[in-house]
Amino acid sequence: MDIPSLSIAMHQSKLHQQVGVSVMKMSMESMKIQGEDLSKMLETTTKSMEQSVNPNVGGNIDILI
Repeated sequence: MDIPSLSIAMHQSKLHQQVGVSVMKMSMESMKIQGEDLSKMLETTTKSMEQSVNPNVGGNIDILI
């Protein structure tokens, strides 16, 4: 059994695992940001679509005294 080469192989395996976890964390953060942006975009689009369907709703207030 070659202990030095076994040690190197174990350290390389550990490094590969750490790199994989780091890349996954970056990917998850990116997806979180994209999800928040998509939510904001849908909210804005919904408001503008409602306004285009009923452009006069909320534009005037009838007050009788």
